[in-house]
Amino acid sequence: MNVIETYHLHKIYEGVVPVHAVNNVNLCITAGEFTAIVGPSGSGKTTLLNIIGGLDRPTEGKVIVNQTDISRLSNNQLIDFRLHHIGFVFQAYNLIPVLTAAENVEFVMLLQKRPKAEREARVQELLEAVGLGEHLRRRPSQLSGGQQQRVAVARALASKPTFVLADEPTANLDSKSTANLLDIMAELNEKEGTTFVFSTHDQRVIDRARRVITLEDGMVVKDVLKERV
Repeated sequence: MNVIETYHLHKIYEGVVPVHAVNNVNLCITAGEFTAIVGPSGSGKTTLLNIIGGLDRPTEGKVIVNQTDISRLSNNQLIDFRLHHIGFVFQAYNLIPVLTAAENVEFVMLLQKRPKAEREARVQELLEAVGLGEHLRRRPSQLSGGQQQRVAVARALASKPTFVLADEPTANLDSKSTANLLDIMAELNEKEGTTFVFSTHDQRVIDRARRVITLEDGMVVKDVLKERV
């Protein structure tokens, strides 16, 4: 089943010289993929991820997520759709500093109006899954960068999304934290079938990905599906 489909996707930023950040991208991502979108700085990786995630709108083309054409949704419909279908992991973690790890993970479920008992059980399950079961009450400032990013992964999964988009999730992490984070994501992918799509230039992420899509000047120039070992 395809969870993401893009058709003739274009994104042009107008200016003195128009910038074609995404140029006629056609993609299908199926459920359970562990995919890296790669390319040099300025190749359009983050722009493409933002359009797929409904954080930006295409100039032309369609984005179909879970059989819904999100390009046609109103702003309010798009906010609601993201809340229930798409998880995000950002390079800068984007945790709420005054909330504990547990409260950061729970926040999206509060927005979804899920029952308290369900929220508490899900928070415990996810923070234990990312190795932070003993740090539920710590605030972001009391956690290392690697731990904060693991909280961000747990938060991205809290809504039980169709897929998770991770934009340069290892950029601020050391080698050990990166390895731990990738192990966790790979395990969630294998055991729970969670679909992950990364934007990255980190070779460690590329090595772990099972599909690597290369962008140059906003265009897909290579799409390689690795054989499972």
